[in-house]
Amino acid sequence: MLKVKGLKVEVEGKEILKGVDLVVKPGEVVGIMGPNGSGKSTLGYSLAGHPRYRVSGGKMTLDGKDLLKMRVDRRARLGLFLGWQSPATVKGVTVEQMLRAAILHCREEVCKKGEKCLTVSEFRKMLVEEAKRLKIDKRFLWRPINEGFSGGEKKKMEILQLAVLKPRYAILDETDSGLDIDALKMVAQGINRLKKENPKMGIGLITHYQRILKYIKPDRVLVMVRGRIVKSGGEELVRRVEKEGYEGFK
Repeated sequence: MLKVKGLKVEVEGKEILKGVDLVVKPGEVVGIMGPNGSGKSTLGYSLAGHPRYRVSGGKMTLDGKDLLKMRVDRRARLGLFLGWQSPATVKGVTVEQMLRAAILHCREEVCKKGEKCLTVSEFRKMLVEEAKRLKIDKRFLWRPINEGFSGGEKKKMEILQLAVLKPRYAILDETDSGLDIDALKMVAQGINRLKKENPKMGIGLITHYQRILKYIKPDRVLVMVRGRIVKSGGEELVRRVEKEGYEGFK
């Protein structure tokens, strides 16, 4: 399981996370809700190993292995995936090149034992098929990563990466941000399909709003405010947030 215990994180000397506890079990979807500035994105970046986020206390483990002792690439090879709130543009590297390199880099520990390595042609065929399922124009696969992409196209590309890499645990940071209702439904359908195809994959779904949780049903919901988890529950908690906002949790 992915486990966080008493996590404290500083950014430029300011404490953002103030003792966060989190568990994401294999096959579980955990919704992580909260207002702007509550520390949700900080939690995701810290798990992934972003150098700007300094862990000042607590523990983070993935299947019992200490993440704090690992570089970013090692965490990825163990099967940890972070979907960015604002996916970066990478000039000079195509989507296909990036995913081909990533899957070769991660295959040893992410893919099933005994699965043969894909040839270049087999990989391209698989990538095109996955893009088609997400209604992504295959021409985007040979363009630089996110260069000139709309917000919805960037978020679909995140789900394409998730489909190709098949991580053990995925932290999706505001995947619904900036999406219209049609794009939101498409992204949610993609996540639900991947979850069905990979039933042991654990997902931490970070969001401000309840709307994506109408399409992706969480097993548990956590509310984060001012760097702490202040409430946990089920769908009733989502309804309470929708009705009352976050003021009652502060």
